[in-house]
Amino acid sequence: MPNLPKRVLLALTSHGSLGDTGKPTGYYVPEAAHPWEVFRKAGYEVSFVSVKGGQPPATGYNAEDEVQREFLEDPEVKKALADTPTADSLNPADYAAVYFVGGHGTMWDFPDAADLAALARDIYEAGGVVAAVCHGPAGLVNLKLSDGRYLVEGKEFASFTNEEEDAVNLSGVVPFLLQSKLEERGGIHVKKPKFESCVVVSERLVTGQNPASASGVAEETVKLLAD
Repeated sequence: MPNLPKRVLLALTSHGSLGDTGKPTGYYVPEAAHPWEVFRKAGYEVSFVSVKGGQPPATGYNAEDEVQREFLEDPEVKKALADTPTADSLNPADYAAVYFVGGHGTMWDFPDAADLAALARDIYEAGGVVAAVCHGPAGLVNLKLSDGRYLVEGKEFASFTNEEEDAVNLSGVVPFLLQSKLEERGGIHVKKPKFESCVVVSERLVTGQNPASASGVAEETVKLLAD
């Protein structure tokens, strides 16, 4: 690995409505909290970015999970989440990795977040890691390298599966099926049974299938950065 900074960027959705259901969505708190803990323990500073900036909408918080409580109660995290920057204001050279956090909101705004995709591309092409979990790989849908190829092309990946989307009764709500879209982009899909942890490392792309995979994606990212 090149000499990369000890900083990791967690990318969060700014989209707060679940299609036409009238239900809220956003980033999925455990998928931010558990990687945050892994990166911090490994000595990385964790920063945040969101599609529109400001306070991103959140969902899925479980107060019985000590890690999630620590995450949301941490003074630095609170301050950072109250006013996240947008990708165009950040320097990719400041980060060793970008981690696209899931949550259904990502399906509406990650694919067309061109500045966020450009930031991730630059981090990757400088020798850093691009990571994503669950619906976070929506950030890979239109992420192209400088040569015009999709980042996922020819690489193995995991994401929330079509089967899992069916299981949560949202296949008809989301704007597209994530697994299918990334396969269209040339990605090679890898999966385990519904809601089981599945983490896939392909070159410097690290992806996970669902919330159970969030810590594992962070752990594999740390391993890659240590090489």
